[in-house]
Amino acid sequence: MIETEFEFNLIKGYIDNDGNVHRTGVMRLSRAIDEIVPMRDPRVKSNPAYATVIILSRVITRLGALDDINPTVIENLFAVDLSYLQKFYRQINGLDENNEPL
Repeated sequence: MIETEFEFNLIKGYIDNDGNVHRTGVMRLSRAIDEIVPMRDPRVKSNPAYATVIILSRVITRLGALDDINPTVIENLFAVDLSYLQKFYRQINGLDENNEPL
């Protein structure tokens, strides 16, 4: 059976509105639709780099005790954690540095 979900640990962690830090999470393998849907989003049309935010919010299925992983959560990650998640995404999906969009 193919493994489709992978655990990760953020370096700094996401800090929610109550000051709780969320570091452990799960990312699933990406599907084609996960990279297609963001291209329709007006935020991506005005800033193509925003696709990363939307894609990560779609493929991260758990982050600490959070019930909803949405673009706002990803926007508020520390830069080091965003970079880590981009690399992790490439790694688990078998992508090299030349593949888009992350």
